[in-house]
Amino acid sequence: MAKEITPRSDDYSQWYLDIVRKAGLADNSPVRGCMVIKPNGFGIWERMRDALDAMFKETGHVNAYFPLFIPKSFLSKEAAHVEGFAKECAVVTHYRLKNDPDGGGVIVDPEAKLEEELIVRPTSETIIWNTYRDWIQSYRDLPLLINQWANVVRWEMRTRPFLRTAEFLWQEGHTAHASADEAMSETRLILDLYARFAEEWMAMPVIKGVKTPNERFAGAEDTFCIEALMQDGKALQAGTSHFLGQNFARAFDVFFLNKDNQQELVWATSWGVSTRLVGGLIMTHSDDDGLVVPPKLAPVQVVIVPIPKPSPELDEAAAKIAADLRAKNIRVKIDNDDQNRPGFKFAEYEMIGVPVRLGLGQRDLAANQVEVARRDTKEKANVPLDGLADHIAALLDDIQQSLFDRAKAYRDAHITKADTWAELEDILENKGGFAYAHWDGTTETELEIKEKTKATIRCIPLDWPEETGKCILTGKSSERRVLFARAY
Repeated sequence: MAKEITPRSDDYSQWYLDIVRKAGLADNSPVRGCMVIKPNGFGIWERMRDALDAMFKETGHVNAYFPLFIPKSFLSKEAAHVEGFAKECAVVTHYRLKNDPDGGGVIVDPEAKLEEELIVRPTSETIIWNTYRDWIQSYRDLPLLINQWANVVRWEMRTRPFLRTAEFLWQEGHTAHASADEAMSETRLILDLYARFAEEWMAMPVIKGVKTPNERFAGAEDTFCIEALMQDGKALQAGTSHFLGQNFARAFDVFFLNKDNQQELVWATSWGVSTRLVGGLIMTHSDDDGLVVPPKLAPVQVVIVPIPKPSPELDEAAAKIAADLRAKNIRVKIDNDDQNRPGFKFAEYEMIGVPVRLGLGQRDLAANQVEVARRDTKEKANVPLDGLADHIAALLDDIQQSLFDRAKAYRDAHITKADTWAELEDILENKGGFAYAHWDGTTETELEIKEKTKATIRCIPLDWPEETGKCILTGKSSERRVLFARAY
């Protein structure tokens, strides 16, 4: 099976597509730019969704759902927002089909034209803030902490499964607050939550930062982000949290009566992560033999394979092992299919990224042991059946931590200071990763650097030491370094 995967060193882009296909994560769909998420891929997304949903609810957020269709006029109410999304919108113009009188199948009924076109949501700020106008009357209605799990459509021209698709799944939080400080605290709270999820669940180290004005979300006053580094040296924006100020409240007339009995505009945030995280997981951990999944997110954490084939005695032993593992909340599968040989099964589970494989044969039973193979390092060991469940639980924790440590070591080795233009170019062309360099703070310089290098300012890191210097391009004064990288 691994021979069907293009080595990363030969063609990283094709390697990624091969992993998506061979690990059963997604298929292409008849609709250009969209994908069919297969059970293994959706199982990973479910684990992500459930973990994040629990974290949101622990911080006081609740779920709701808003319409897929947005009246076109809503997008016109916030100028920066409509400008940011106008080129990506799918538009519904008619509501009915009819049979072609000339026998050409079905056609759009010209008499069914909508009075106002509907936008298939690219994001939900506009329709949500139109709703919040009715929900918010006084300070007693605040804060309003709402999250939505949904799909969105952004009409992308160049797509790649999970990383950039015309339709994708995500969550979008939209909160309303009585003060700027409270809204900013919410924005930073979610940023920290995203970083904790990425590192503790995905085993993917991230850098927390703030976007430049040019890279902000359309309609935001500040955009905070987490940035990760993939194995090919490119950055991936893995989550964003936006301080929206009063822009959307102003656009949709959302006022509240404060404690002094005065009308004020509401303060807002929005934030989201998407199925792009599945792509980030693939590119952070996987290898030339297939998918590697951190145990916390693996749909199946342990697979038990009877050798050379199932038998009543092996089935009974496997069932006992599985019961002991499930008692420790470990997700386990017994593969007692007698149609395929053990070697085929081993390759299949390696391909789809099951973290731990147990091989169980008659000789193992006689020796009161089982062969334990870990997916991340390919190491194998014979482990006694007595205390096996405790051993596996500890092993899964070790794999989770080892994946993070390995990814962090790679990331840290690819953060490089650049003090000259030649150094910046060398890092981007040869070493890859983040170039930590000075920038004069102007959008003009930012765009010129992007045009010359195809690299963008990924973020201005938070809580990193400030250091004055000279801009990498213009030589003008700079108050601190920023992170440049080529990115997905």
